[in-house]
Amino acid sequence: MRRGRYAPSPSGHLHIGNAFTALLAWLHMRKAGGRFVLRIEDIDRDRCRPEYEEALLDDLRWLGLDWDEGPDVGGPYGPYRQSERIGLYEDALGRLLKDGRLYPCTCTRAQLKAIASAPHGLASEGPAYPGFCRGRRLTPDIAQSRHALRFRLPDEPLSFRDGVFGGQTFPPGAGGDFIVKRSDGLFGYQLAVAVDDAAMGITDVLRGEDLLDSTPRQIFLLRALGLPVPQYAHVPLIVGEDGKRLAKRHGAVTLRELRNMGVSARRLAGCLAHWAGLLDRPEPAAPRELVPLFSLSVLRKTPVVFDEAKRRQLFAP
Repeated sequence: MRRGRYAPSPSGHLHIGNAFTALLAWLHMRKAGGRFVLRIEDIDRDRCRPEYEEALLDDLRWLGLDWDEGPDVGGPYGPYRQSERIGLYEDALGRLLKDGRLYPCTCTRAQLKAIASAPHGLASEGPAYPGFCRGRRLTPDIAQSRHALRFRLPDEPLSFRDGVFGGQTFPPGAGGDFIVKRSDGLFGYQLAVAVDDAAMGITDVLRGEDLLDSTPRQIFLLRALGLPVPQYAHVPLIVGEDGKRLAKRHGAVTLRELRNMGVSARRLAGCLAHWAGLLDRPEPAAPRELVPLFSLSVLRKTPVVFDEAKRRQLFAP
């Protein structure tokens, strides 16, 4: 059976960009007759809050989404919070170290800042790491110091087929060697996500386009660990008129704010479906009514600009 997931981070209130991705991920699995998993990515305990998780679950239910497995309903692949899955990441890290896939990085922030003019790697991470520490080994003196661990990318290109954007090819070393465990002990996003997807039997990953260039990293990690690679599909983001991801500067964009302003769940779901390319008009619709209409092939491939016209659609009678 196919298994998909939505994996939000409870570091703030759910906004319409998050809801857009959540709705499409839910429709993807409901149309396929698969199981839909809700996983809470709360590994960064300094940014994540229990109250945000509670609000997130409430907002998703209000929108009309449900899940077959998750932190509140349980399931055979739990726990469903990353903060409760640290042992899995430790095991994976140990295997990668044993196989020589990792190396210690003792670069300071000042050293990394000095490469700001270097070619960029992942859009969200700035310049690609130039490999200052690539020749280092985890000697006893380094092991006792504060250091990060980086994954040594294979010197080969990587290609995969995205469910929305089609064939994708990344050159050797795209984005540079990346951190799988920070010097403060926090596990890196790439490692945690790859390990969780495999351990939970996830076969299909539908997520935002901003994570498209993370996919080669996760595929290389999964291959290095001998784990299955899911099918990936990336959907466009909802952005403000300035072209940037939605934030407080763009006005009332959280589901909590829209709910308090009288926007109905059916109206929001219908608008999201229209913006995605599933409906011809922004008419009210419950998520379950949209299931027969879903297809990866009809989803738009350009960002959705949340302008005044779209704002008016949300408040239409």
